[in-house]
Amino acid sequence: MGLRYYSAMTQVIIVGFVCFLCPGMFNALNGTGGGGQLDPTAGNNANTALYSTFVVFGILGGAIVNLCGVRWTIFGSGFTYALYSGSYIYLNHTGKSSFTIAAGAILGVGAGILWAAQGMIMVSYPREEEKGKYIAIFWVIFNLGGMLGGILPFAINYNSDSGSLADGVYIAFVILECLGAFLGLALAPPSKVTRDDGSSVVLVKYTNLGTETIEILKLFINPLMLGLLPMCFTSNFFYTYQFDNINGALFNVRTRGFNNIFYWGFQMVGSYAISFLLDYSKLGRKTRGYVAFGVVLVFFNAIWGGSLALHNKYPDGLSLDNRIDFKDSSRASGPIILYIFCGIGDALYQTFAYWIIGALSNDNQLLARYIGFYKGMQSFGGAISWQLDAKEVAPKNQLVANWVLFALSVPSMLYVVWRIKEHSEDQNVRSKADGDLENYATNVTDDKASVAAN
Repeated sequence: MGLRYYSAMTQVIIVGFVCFLCPGMFNALNGTGGGGQLDPTAGNNANTALYSTFVVFGILGGAIVNLCGVRWTIFGSGFTYALYSGSYIYLNHTGKSSFTIAAGAILGVGAGILWAAQGMIMVSYPREEEKGKYIAIFWVIFNLGGMLGGILPFAINYNSDSGSLADGVYIAFVILECLGAFLGLALAPPSKVTRDDGSSVVLVKYTNLGTETIEILKLFINPLMLGLLPMCFTSNFFYTYQFDNINGALFNVRTRGFNNIFYWGFQMVGSYAISFLLDYSKLGRKTRGYVAFGVVLVFFNAIWGGSLALHNKYPDGLSLDNRIDFKDSSRASGPIILYIFCGIGDALYQTFAYWIIGALSNDNQLLARYIGFYKGMQSFGGAISWQLDAKEVAPKNQLVANWVLFALSVPSMLYVVWRIKEHSEDQNVRSKADGDLENYATNVTDDKASVAAN
């Protein structure tokens, strides 16, 4: 059966391509280390500003999406990614970082809202038994953006040894991110989306600013959200070490792009592989959660053990004229393989986290808030991590901090898995502002006709 425009799968694919073009390009840029600059200070400070505003608008993002809908929020948010990438052209020509830092703060606003909308679509649209598959499909499409973003600097800077990305790379990122913003308008209103079994992804319920404010505040006393908090905090904390102190400190500029092709490419493999476990119907949902928890636990300890061994080999990084090139197989193979495994680990962690959140409820309003909380607390950790690097905290201390934080997140992660039920109550609701009350009868009639037609 072909894909219908109003099907849940089609909508997840569309939002996947939005993220392919917007956050995917951002990930590729960040993955080069220091935003593609020889001196990572401006990129680190911009990321601190970004994640600081992301904390606030990640938490508020679910409420904003519930009130304003997915299309226009994603459309507007996409342009903040283009502004950020474009700011590095100004930095290249002036050496002044103020515009890049301000653009980072603006991007934090847009990213918080975009990811709340994306997360709501990804985890509330599919049926319970398909959530792992839908998350993996999104993750594959999204990380194609990171792969393409790795190919661009690799190709454009192939014969360059400047240590910083050329203007052409940033211009390409800006164009692609603008396309992603416009693609957001192709998303269908949730009220018209149906699953393959004919069920609507939402029923009818109303929301307003007062309701959303109260519900957001209640997240901070919700035992499940408090249990997820350490996992949220650590889930982007490790990017700084991996991007700046492995990829940025050890490899020349073209090899950084080369590495990112595989870092993001193997994320697709990791997410798709764990999705089979997360949707494996012969095991109960809680059992699947325990097994996936064990996979993440073993994998991340192996990654940090390997990172420690690599750090001990190159404790001070490498000078610009001695950095590793991908053609130097004797030096490049081990660090590149480790960096690839870092990408796989990230995919396992993020897919597992989204699956946990999706297993807590089927209510699209509630899940929008849960995802917003996850992204907000994730950004809180990211803001601290990027600023530690900007303040030149020793790489080994950053590595140890990452390992300790992961270890501290393990008990609460296990607690939330223990709280997962075999089936969530089907509470899916269509969020509408109070000003739309007069459309209630029309919407109910239209939705019944839409379900019958499918």
